[in-house]
Amino acid sequence: MVPAIFGLAGLTLTDDERAFFRDADPAGYILFGRNVESREQLRALTDELKAIHGRDRLYICIDQEGGRVARMKPPVWPAYPAGEAFDRLYDRAPASAIEAVRANAEALGLDLAEAGITADCYPSLDVRQPGAHDVIGDRAFGAEPMRVAALGRAALAGLAKAGVVGCIKHIPGHGRAMADSHKELPTVDASAEDLETDLAPFRALSDAPVGMTAHVRYTAWDADLPGTLSPFVVSEIIRKRIGFGGLLLTDDLDMEALDGTVPERAERAIAAGCDIALNCWAKMDDMVGIAQRLPAMSDETAQRLERALASVESGSKELHADLVARRDALLAQTVA
Repeated sequence: MVPAIFGLAGLTLTDDERAFFRDADPAGYILFGRNVESREQLRALTDELKAIHGRDRLYICIDQEGGRVARMKPPVWPAYPAGEAFDRLYDRAPASAIEAVRANAEALGLDLAEAGITADCYPSLDVRQPGAHDVIGDRAFGAEPMRVAALGRAALAGLAKAGVVGCIKHIPGHGRAMADSHKELPTVDASAEDLETDLAPFRALSDAPVGMTAHVRYTAWDADLPGTLSPFVVSEIIRKRIGFGGLLLTDDLDMEALDGTVPERAERAIAAGCDIALNCWAKMDDMVGIAQRLPAMSDETAQRLERALASVESGSKELHADLVARRDALLAQTVA
């Protein structure tokens, strides 16, 4: 198995994709708006991916956070609030905010599970910092680390109850970045002591099944390399100081924060200690190059992947409408 997650070009698989995926046997797939049109189409697509590999428990993920980060959109699927809505509720009623996040994530997870999607790139545990770039912004659960951790754990629990694996991101923290890593490499010059604030939510949720790295350079830890490509950040900060033992995905390797070709980036990320290279843009030349450059998936990574997929429940017994009604009643407290 190739330790990579690949994107798809369109609403259905091309003949080239089908043949390549069968031969390469990647760890999984990631879906975007270009892959999503209707409930029937999306379920047919995920069913075909599972059929290619002969296994129903296949890692098929999507960025479905709510707010401005949502690939499955109205009118086919409901809209969900961004993290900031739960942060505001926490100011008034912490327990209500935690339950609202859990119910929201379970409802969102039911949408994904119905579509055959097994994993969500959510929640963000980035601690919001004043003056930082808005690439995180209202996606964050707040500016206080333990609040972020409490709401993040509730989101993971809601997804798991719906049968969907969550992913904490962006380890070890994107909240201080003054640039958008989609466009350029952010450099964070905060001291190691100040960065403990950013690490705290990830440390509190170090038992999460899956995590995603940040394409951010932290000069206190590695003056040259972004976290995704830094052996020191992956080994000493993410694995040891945070204590994260789950499946570690890179953020999208196509992002402009990184240099070199996409296959070179994938090779460097795996060499740095990441488990899985995430390649989103579905460019066949890049995917073939990644498959050629990367070693076969290690036994340790395979075990982490299997544990992640096995970490969820068999499916929620609650009705989607009931979960949304409960969430909305709780969120209404912010305007009461």
